[in-house]
Amino acid sequence: MLVPLVAEARPGGGRSSGSRGMFSNSAPAPTNTIPGGAQSFQRSAAPSPSVANPGMGAGAAAAQAARPSFARNMMMGIGAGLLGAGLFGMLSGSGFFGGLASLAGILGFLLQIGLIAGIIMLAIRFFRRRSEPQLAGAGAGAPYGREAYGAQPDAAQTAAARMGGFGGGAAQPATTPIQLEGADFSAFERLLGEVNAAYSNEDEAGLRQRVTPEMFGYFDEDLTENVRRGVVDRVSDVKLLQGDLSEAWREGSTDYATVSMRFSLVNALYDRKSGRVVDGNATAPQEVKEFWTFLRERGGEWKLSAIQQAA
Repeated sequence: MLVPLVAEARPGGGRSSGSRGMFSNSAPAPTNTIPGGAQSFQRSAAPSPSVANPGMGAGAAAAQAARPSFARNMMMGIGAGLLGAGLFGMLSGSGFFGGLASLAGILGFLLQIGLIAGIIMLAIRFFRRRSEPQLAGAGAGAPYGREAYGAQPDAAQTAAARMGGFGGGAAQPATTPIQLEGADFSAFERLLGEVNAAYSNEDEAGLRQRVTPEMFGYFDEDLTENVRRGVVDRVSDVKLLQGDLSEAWREGSTDYATVSMRFSLVNALYDRKSGRVVDGNATAPQEVKEFWTFLRERGGEWKLSAIQQAA
């Protein structure tokens, strides 16, 4: 009873969870509603860039391991020189270190080793420079950055600019921008209220109908944790105040749409046994800004695929 309770406020618990298809590792385009952009995902089934292309990391490690170490080669050269000088001294009858007895002999030997090491270093740099591949499109211009948006563009144009292939545009994009209709935006606003209501009522069947399996897993995890702690998360009076389309695109047979939304709601955590409020406010509304991403299979209904907090 002395352990403080931290509210997992509203669906998603105030965290960034879910996936945005091929753009899961890219931040949504900023909008008038949320000009500062979104946070990266804290919970996501999408692979990170290194996992998505493991050959890059493995190849870099292999290349690094294959590169000769100048310091190692230099030490081996010095050791070989010392051994050779010692053997020469033994054969000439001066002892193992006889050839290096005088200061002039030592300085001369070190000078020779330095010259040899310098030649080896120059040779290594020359062959390494010839063997390393040049970056494709180097010097072709700065990448498409956030400052290029300027005024809020059409979401389809924004998506088209972000979906171009790499390497000078020769590759065909794996995604294509799409246009949305009024019915789509009505569905997004409806899902905002229905997802919050199903989460508040701990209605697992209702959540399964409206969210992707990945998002349902996160919601179910949060609801299970609330049961373990003996609290219930209630959300009510959800009202959309402002919304903008950030991006809309198609991957194969799946459509995606990321929408920035500013909405108000009343949210509080209640003790399951006594019914008293243990965190939040049961009467005062709070304002929330989030990016919601929806997906639909060809001919299907929109479902919630991700929630990202404003940056």
